[in-house]
Amino acid sequence: MGELWRERSENARREYVSKGDGTLQARLLDDNRPLKHKLVDGFLDQFFPVGYPQSVGEGYLTYSQFRALQHFSSAILSVFSTQSLVFAAGLRPTPAQATVISWVLKDGMQHIGKLVGSRMGARMDSEPKRWRIFADVLYDAGTALEMISPACPQYFLGVAGLANLAKGVAMVTARATRLPLYTAFAKEGNLSDLYAKGEAMSTLANVAGLGVGIRLASSACTSLQGKLLVAPLLSVIHLYSVMEEMRAVPLDTLNAQRTAMLVADYLELGRVPSPAEIRYRERLILPVKPNVHAGSVRIANDILQIPSGKIRELKHRFQSERFLLDFHETSTEMVLHHSASGEDVVRGWLLAACSSKEASLSDAYSRVDKMLPEFLSQLKSRGWQTQLFLHGSAARAFW
Repeated sequence: MGELWRERSENARREYVSKGDGTLQARLLDDNRPLKHKLVDGFLDQFFPVGYPQSVGEGYLTYSQFRALQHFSSAILSVFSTQSLVFAAGLRPTPAQATVISWVLKDGMQHIGKLVGSRMGARMDSEPKRWRIFADVLYDAGTALEMISPACPQYFLGVAGLANLAKGVAMVTARATRLPLYTAFAKEGNLSDLYAKGEAMSTLANVAGLGVGIRLASSACTSLQGKLLVAPLLSVIHLYSVMEEMRAVPLDTLNAQRTAMLVADYLELGRVPSPAEIRYRERLILPVKPNVHAGSVRIANDILQIPSGKIRELKHRFQSERFLLDFHETSTEMVLHHSASGEDVVRGWLLAACSSKEASLSDAYSRVDKMLPEFLSQLKSRGWQTQLFLHGSAARAFW
């Protein structure tokens, strides 16, 4: 008998036998697995990428679980808000009327909100997690405005329009941050598969949430008082889910916060943490303070803050670099050249950190020249992308 092997494709299982003449004989196998195993495999095929879990990055399951919970709770809230809009407009809550009102409002203020949100695209690249959370907070604020609209029917258009403006900004922000978040999990170039399966899971959660929302809206939450009791709990679940969802994402790009943590860890421990190790240490809501263990570096958002005479002095001092460092007592301001790469920024950050500990800049340079090759090697081996530095609001200079 020739060589035998089996394959599984979608729901079919086949057996192949290699015959002596070089041809293959195939036959379809009966699937005798228990029903439980069939259902589990069918669910994985429908909602998870091919090759899961080997084909995705660490944390994808946690991300998916909280994403489903986020969409489930958000869908229930959307039912409440749509019903409230209908009541505020003085109409009976029929599905057709709810759809008409929803589209009239969305086509106006929501599109304006999308234009407003699109202006912040560059900032979203450097902090997609933070902006994704901001999007959901803003979306819940818009939903809250829609739900309270029956309490002020005379201001219905203004309140509903403001709600949809907030939702428009939230929607474009959420969509803009989706790609870098999915990219963090694509281990085998399977970004499209990840995206498709993620959207399928979100759709399933949304449908389930809509069903529960319709049931609640027609029973316990028919009145405004009922909605105001249940909606805050749903909003807490929604925002907690998106927080945990974002914490699970192992972004491998360099921004100010992650670079500072990497430099601090290397100087203190002699090793570089991986994206998966550093993800739970990122600050996603509160402002990020300069890391004192990494030179307290701030990326200059406006070069005009530095006097022109000081700029000339710094250009002379760092003439061979693609960055300028302006040292202060409690912090260091870093000005980036327009062509500065991620490795240039890492070098500048290391220099700033070493300058705070060495007696002179020349001593700091000597230390950096010894450490930098090993530091960059560890960054690359641990999975960090060093070719780019993302800081959307930073000014870039020419000299």
